Amino acid sequence: MSDLRPPEHQVAGHRASANKLGPLVDGSGLFYKPLQAGDRGEHEVAFYEAFSAHAAVPPRIRDTFFPRFHGTRFLPTKAQPGEPHPHLVLDDLLAGLDAPSVADIKIGAITWPPGSPEPYVAKCLAKDRETTSVLLGFRVSGIRVVGTGGAVWRTERPEVKALDTAGVRRMLRRYVSSVSGEGADCALAAAVYGGEGGVLSQLRELKAWFEEQTLFHFYSASILLGYDANAVSATGGVGGGVRVKLVDFAHVAEGDGVIDHNFLGGLCSLIKFISDIVSETPETPPLGPS
Repeated sequence: MSDLRPPEHQVAGHRASANKLGPLVDGSGLFYKPLQAGDRGEHEVAFYEAFSAHAAVPPRIRDTFFPRFHGTRFLPTKAQPGEPHPHLVLDDLLAGLDAPSVADIKIGAITWPPGSPEPYVAKCLAKDRETTSVLLGFRVSGIRVVGTGGAVWRTERPEVKALDTAGVRRMLRRYVSSVSGEGADCALAAAVYGGEGGVLSQLRELKAWFEEQTLFHFYSASILLGYDANAVSATGGVGGGVRVKLVDFAHVAEGDGVIDHNFLGGLCSLIKFISDIVSETPETPPLGPS
């Protein structure tokens, strides 16, 4: 386990350090997420155990959009020397991408599950109102873009917390733009967002499932977008490894036969924003050599 390290592509949440627990990756394509305090960690483990074996979940949905669950493992951490901490063991969703460009987007206008303590509800509601969660049904938590030559542009936490509607649109454009300048040229919009196997196609497939599924309600879950910037730039999208994944399930609730309108509404809103960007952007030829 000596090759454990914080993921360089992490764009949201606490980064593993001497002072804080955070996710780790290894060289074999696995991702280790520390169990959260209180009952949240055990709740997330219980969700993965139930979801992984649930007969009513279509295998394609489970295999395409959710991390594969490999159980739990106690690992040493810098934040708690001498006290191994339990971690979820999951697939590293961005493994195999040479130059991962990543966006983390929290879905839902309501980010707390039913029955949450009043102080926690107040805390979540304040954050949802300060960001675009209440207004748009989603908020951008972080973005990392790799440009030509390996240059990296990423958001800072104060920046994403202050985003308004126009700022969210700007970030979603920036995610598929060159990082050579400050502008958003959307050079990769058609390749990443559009086309067969692009973000829009995958989000719409996910939406079709959420229009029917009544098993779970996904409070405070996020959609993780990823693509290989080098491959997309060189080929115009072919072999770019565009990925759409759901993550963060510490607050999932039972669906009780009711559609998850909170998540579905945020997902539809995100689809509309991305669809508008694709329709406004002319197709751009690959940036690499012909």
